[in-house]
Amino acid sequence: MHLTHKCGAVLGLCALSLLTVPVSAQQAGDQAPGPRPNVFFDCDGRDCNSEYYRTEINWVNWVRDRGVADVHVIMTSLSTGSGGLEYQIDLLGYRDYDGYDDTTLLQTLSTDTDRERLDAITHTLGISLASFANESGFRGIVTLQGSDLTGGGRGGSPLVSQEEVDDPWNLWFFRFNGSGNLDGEKTRSSVRLNSSLSASRVSPTWKINFFAYANLNRVEFELEDGTFTDQRTDWNFSQLIAYALSDHWSIGAQSTVSRSTRSNQNFTAELTPAIEYSFFPYDEATRRSLTVFYKIGAAYRDYIEETVFEQLEETKWEQSLEIELSQRQPWGDAGITVRASHYLHDIQRHNVSLRGNVDFRIVRGFSVNARGDVGWVDDQIYLSAGGVTDEEALLRLRTRATDFNYGLTVGFSVLFGSIFNNVVNNRFRGAGGTAAMAAYRARGGGGGGR
Repeated sequence: MHLTHKCGAVLGLCALSLLTVPVSAQQAGDQAPGPRPNVFFDCDGRDCNSEYYRTEINWVNWVRDRGVADVHVIMTSLSTGSGGLEYQIDLLGYRDYDGYDDTTLLQTLSTDTDRERLDAITHTLGISLASFANESGFRGIVTLQGSDLTGGGRGGSPLVSQEEVDDPWNLWFFRFNGSGNLDGEKTRSSVRLNSSLSASRVSPTWKINFFAYANLNRVEFELEDGTFTDQRTDWNFSQLIAYALSDHWSIGAQSTVSRSTRSNQNFTAELTPAIEYSFFPYDEATRRSLTVFYKIGAAYRDYIEETVFEQLEETKWEQSLEIELSQRQPWGDAGITVRASHYLHDIQRHNVSLRGNVDFRIVRGFSVNARGDVGWVDDQIYLSAGGVTDEEALLRLRTRATDFNYGLTVGFSVLFGSIFNNVVNNRFRGAGGTAAMAAYRARGGGGGGR
């Protein structure tokens, strides 16, 4: 069985395909509840706040291990054209309920607060779980209560579609960010100023993005042989236009003008037409994706210092091919990306990289994960002939010559003890082991734990 629901975050309402009014799930009070379904929550993206959902939806058993679950919930998210988010909530039956398959889509606005998004997700997730409970024979654990669409309050008016709204912005969305940072001590000072501006318009056929940023970085260190001072200003303006030819083909163009002192480039201008093929329909991208992306174009570079090839400016054509595979399934998730590029004037000036990740549940309570990348580099035509000073190398202010780069992270997670995960206790959240564990996970630790 496969069901697909579509929900909107406005007013926190959801229209189920099998019902004619918005509904909310709450614990039944007038009859003895039956057995509860075991739910394993698996989240990747924004708002993976499992404590909030466990607190609000207390009429199921939240379990720590997929092996004992009746239903596996997978929640992913993507950015929308208006700056909001679209969440996809997939419910996959497990064990006795193998074959159950339900997909729900929820869209939130860029102006929604964290609480509004969490409430909308909780509402949508509750409806999905209630539908599973009803279809799978779990009786008496929830009731469905329709909202009054004729009265006032939050349920006072039904939702309207985009076609019924006069949008003065014509689907355009803008965002401006700015920040400043000052820190230092007796022998060191640092100043950073950052600003960015983005504009985008997304429709089912077109995707248009403009992005610009400017950064000012100044550092000063007192050393034994004097004072080291460095100030750099970088900026970038980039554009993307993509057109959907079909469910599998897209064409577009990317362009960039920028300044990068770290890469010895005073001014760069680049234009690259591109084409992409997706082996799966694009609307399945949150669960599985296999794409081939190709682009070719010319880039003009004006250098700050003469390069190792005795150039102060030049225009070179280059092409690149990227193949990306990603999967998010009940056993875990995995992805691999292969990218290769080279200059057309000299195929030996190339760059090949491979990166991948896997998070795999081997048996009940035990999972392993690995993330790694490796690259072979021979396209650094922009390097300064004057080289890099020791101070610039230590502070990573300038790019150094290299033949390769790599990185690898391997971890594992072992879970044992009680399988139930229903109880939430928010007292002393910043004390003791809780804070230490949060800091450890923020640094990337914890293996494959979720």
